[in-house]
Amino acid sequence: MKPDRPVKDRRRSPRENDNLFKTMVGINVLGWFVFIAALIVFHDARPEFVSGVQAFWGVEGRKEWSRTLSMVLVALLCLCVVISITVLLMKRKRNRREKDHFGINGFVLMFTAVSSLVILYFEFN
Repeated sequence: MKPDRPVKDRRRSPRENDNLFKTMVGINVLGWFVFIAALIVFHDARPEFVSGVQAFWGVEGRKEWSRTLSMVLVALLCLCVVISITVLLMKRKRNRREKDHFGINGFVLMFTAVSSLVILYFEFN
């Protein structure tokens, strides 16, 4: 019995047409947007810089980290790590041939988020 429609050969079709590849790219972009959100939260959570002019005029700034924003920052960075691990696992499943390139931005996102979490851990302890 012959199938009604021809079977699609994934090896001959470009990877941009593969649904797993499209999902992987979308999740990767989401991970970078979460990292940008973490950078914005970091800017608001850190202690304020008080310049010499501000100190001379008696303008006070926050000298400690914001506790609630710091918890949000850690949560966003943990989410970045989870997203990057998910993307790396998806790439491992998708890239099986020798000429498939693995990509580096998943590793960069994971390394940056993990190193930020380590730095924050030592900052708070």
